[in-house]
Amino acid sequence: MTKITFEEYQLAAAETAIYSGSIDVMYPALGLAGEVGEVCNKIKKHYRDGTPLDTDDLRKELGDVLWYLAALATDLDIDLEQAAGENLEKLADRDARGVIGGSGDYR
Repeated sequence: MTKITFEEYQLAAAETAIYSGSIDVMYPALGLAGEVGEVCNKIKKHYRDGTPLDTDDLRKELGDVLWYLAALATDLDIDLEQAAGENLEKLADRDARGVIGGSGDYR
């Protein structure tokens, strides 16, 4: 599989978004929550039942999470690649200041 950037993914994912403009933002936000729930549920069952994690299945579910995240970002006119870069900068700053393990949005 060829590696792609967030920008390339976001543009390609937008081509497969078939929901109407009247449910922009809501549809991908709720879909994102549902897919994250599916990932968490599979991990929960792993711990509850002591079964091996099916990483192939989890990779597919994480792909669904990524699609809904990209769709939500597109609906909000947010560049996912910019958001990812800014997040890494924020984390590096917190690490440099020794507050990466703390809590709160503005530390």
